[in-house]
Amino acid sequence: MKRLLIFRHAKAGPHDEAHDKQRALIERGRNDAALMGRALRDRGCLPDVVLCSSAKRTVETWEHARPALGASPEIRFLDELYDAEDKSILKTIRSMKEDVRVLMRIGHNPGLENLARNLARKPGSDAEKKRTAAMEKKFPTSAVAVLDFRVNAWSDISPGEGSLTEFLVPADLKGG
Repeated sequence: MKRLLIFRHAKAGPHDEAHDKQRALIERGRNDAALMGRALRDRGCLPDVVLCSSAKRTVETWEHARPALGASPEIRFLDELYDAEDKSILKTIRSMKEDVRVLMRIGHNPGLENLARNLARKPGSDAEKKRTAAMEKKFPTSAVAVLDFRVNAWSDISPGEGSLTEFLVPADLKGG
């Protein structure tokens, strides 16, 4: 089995197209990133490898989630993952070595949201239907989709085959 953690960057400052890659997290974003790290740790979702966009807000998301996560995975900050489309992200994921069991991808919408939606299978239970509906409604900043695949190699991951085992949103974890 392979597990993919799709983590949208935390809340950043105002959009500025000329300086988009340099946008930093705001206080809420820093707090939410740490909250998501704790939530993933509590659920046993500890990555072996993290693929992170090189944008400042994604790097800071990782920096605030990592201590709360309590894990020390291999981290790769990649320029080509900045604002990447879902097909490009999937190509990168499929290139991972077989010994990586849990992979985290930290990045941006719309690529991440499209990736999660495309990889998720048709829900098999009421709980999975609820998670899928929530994900399809909105994939907010700091949200994490956890998808499990019954494959031995990342190269075998295909759209419509991932079981959406978790869809974590900061507001839900805060009780709001």
